[in-house]
Amino acid sequence: MLRFLLLLPRRAMIGLVRLYQLVLSPHLNTSCRYVPTCSAYAVQALDEYGFVRGTILAVWRILRCHPWAPHGYDPPRWFGEPKPRDPSLPPDEPALS
Repeated sequence: MLRFLLLLPRRAMIGLVRLYQLVLSPHLNTSCRYVPTCSAYAVQALDEYGFVRGTILAVWRILRCHPWAPHGYDPPRWFGEPKPRDPSLPPDEPALS
C-alpha cells in the first residue's frame, strides 16, 4: 500500500502526459527537434528518475525546446551525467594500428 502511495504522483503525471499525447498532440504541428519528443522524454524521465527529478527534467527540456535549439538525440539524464551514445549511429570501428 505504501509503495502504491509513493508511486501515485509519478503515475498521475505520466497519465497527464499520455492524455496530452492522445488528445492534443495529434492536432498540433509536429516539429520536434529532439529524439525522443518532449512528451516521450517526460514519460521516460518520470519513469527513470521519479516524480520530482522527472518533472524537473521534463520542464527543463520544454524550456530548451525552441527553433534555435540544437537538435538530435537527447535522452533523459540528470544534470552532470554523461550523454549516452546515440543508438541510431553505427558502432565505433576499432582503431587501425
